[in-house]
Amino acid sequence: MQARSTSWMSIVLGVVALAIGGLWIGQGLGFIPGSFMTGDPTWFYIGLVVAVVGIVLIALALARSRHPPR
Repeated sequence: MQARSTSWMSIVLGVVALAIGGLWIGQGLGFIPGSFMTGDPTWFYIGLVVAVVGIVLIALALARSRHPPR
């Protein structure tokens, strides 16, 4: 039971990280106006790292749920 809740938590955190990373990428590239981050390439790179972390969390959680421990 705990492994299942951990997988769901990892998926939720991964989706949140992916969404925030995507937002920061958009702001860093100047696609999303209205913030001090708009047009600042630093936020593109930070967003890229956060989005990749989100993808890794989702991928690991899905891999664990498909191959449960014995």
